[in-house]
Amino acid sequence: MDVTFRDIQEARSHLKDVVYKTGLVHNTTFSEMTGNFIYLKTENLQKTGSFKLRGAFNKIANLPKEQKQYGVIAASAGNHAQGVAMAATAYGIKSTIVMPKHAPLSKIAATKSYGAEVVLYGEVYDEAYEKARQIQKQSGAVFVHPFDDREIIAGQGTIGIEILEDVPDADIIVVPIGGGGLISGIVIAAKHMKPDIKIIGVQTKNLPSMARSLSQNHITTVEGPATIADGIAVKTPGELTFKIVKKFVDDIVTVDEDEIANAILLLLERAKVVSEGAGAASVAAILNRLDIVRNKKIVALISGGNIDVNMLSRIIDKGLVKSGRKIFVNTLIPDRPGTLSQLLNLIAETGANVLSITHDRATADIPLGYAKVKLELETADVQHVVKIKELLVQNNYSFSIQ
Repeated sequence: MDVTFRDIQEARSHLKDVVYKTGLVHNTTFSEMTGNFIYLKTENLQKTGSFKLRGAFNKIANLPKEQKQYGVIAASAGNHAQGVAMAATAYGIKSTIVMPKHAPLSKIAATKSYGAEVVLYGEVYDEAYEKARQIQKQSGAVFVHPFDDREIIAGQGTIGIEILEDVPDADIIVVPIGGGGLISGIVIAAKHMKPDIKIIGVQTKNLPSMARSLSQNHITTVEGPATIADGIAVKTPGELTFKIVKKFVDDIVTVDEDEIANAILLLLERAKVVSEGAGAASVAAILNRLDIVRNKKIVALISGGNIDVNMLSRIIDKGLVKSGRKIFVNTLIPDRPGTLSQLLNLIAETGANVLSITHDRATADIPLGYAKVKLELETADVQHVVKIKELLVQNNYSFSIQ
């Protein structure tokens, strides 16, 4: 069941009229921040919003005719689901997808829109996987594994060919890892075309299953908290992918939730790229784990862009607060005419923009004769926040800032 470069070339022939050859874009901001030459492989702009269509379509294209009549079934947090659904519909095949109960609503709706029947089950991918296997035994449908499958890996490996066609002298490719199908395909293709290239995987610290498996030299199941990188939230790596990663991948690093969230915000603001958590993990790794690397051509794979807009909104708000570009000021003022106006005029002197005001005098913790005011302010940076604090102190306000 080894995957070869020839398998990846054949997959590319199946996919040539199906998938986009996504862009490989140099990013000046990240290059200057790291002292390297950073390129973004924008698989977030692929059909269905992620790389997963490549493997799913290649798998279904290779199914024998007699198997196609029974339909296909898959388990997925969302991106594999959409790829399988779209590919199955293209071949006129029934598809059933089991997704975790808390999968992003946008991914559930998109999967249904591609023609699949969606079953919601379990808290994480692994529980959805077990349910899909149960349904598969009853229905006789072909199970399309999201990563531990030769055709799936070969399909994902076409990305490696595209990267080295566009940047043949790339030194490092940084790839998100969940179950390992994506990095397995890329490392086989890239090492065949350029044997000295370095392939670095990145996982979330919440579920570092492949990294833990390599350190213990056997496949290991990892339990961990939820992560905003739901696309790489896999408890147990695949057998085939573990074998490939162990043999070929140069290193695996882990990043935390704040680092991923910050990478999402930076990609949005500096690169104009909308990335989900899993896709931004590669940038998070470059910014926070490859800090000793200099003057190298590094490709960050942005594996998908299917992020729930509500989650994106929360990430933006948290990022603005953390960088000092949004603050909440809580203070007490005398409850008489003109005092609120005085406070707002003081804030206006600093150049901060008032986004909202909450004015309350009725709760038990507020002394008689006073009102509690909460201001949501748009600020420029941390230094701007310091200026506001100093001005409030000079004018004898008792306050707190969040």
